[in-house]
Amino acid sequence: MTAVFRIILAIVGFTLMASQASAQGKPTRFWNLTRNTISEFYLAPAGTTDWGPNQCKNDKDGTVDSDERLRITGVSSGIYDARLVDNTGRTCIARNVKVEAGGIFAIDEKDLTSCTH
Repeated sequence: MTAVFRIILAIVGFTLMASQASAQGKPTRFWNLTRNTISEFYLAPAGTTDWGPNQCKNDKDGTVDSDERLRITGVSSGIYDARLVDNTGRTCIARNVKVEAGGIFAIDEKDLTSCTH
């Protein structure tokens, strides 16, 4: 292995570690792009119904308005299904939502399926 190649490898390694450390310091957030305020928001590993806690409890008023962001806790990176209840009483599912630790993921009206009142 040449010295130049080792230096390039070291730079790439340090860059990856720095970006991971940066993401770990930022909160994971959900961006509500639906048309309604959400009063309940749950995540489960994709394809399961193992719903975690109501993430809306992380917000000071307990709801997530349209175009508002919500801090997500206790969830690692992965693919999830989301279940939400909005202020009209509608319950919907969004499937295969990609969540990255320290990132922002959004759910739009077009992502909602299986909506019931």
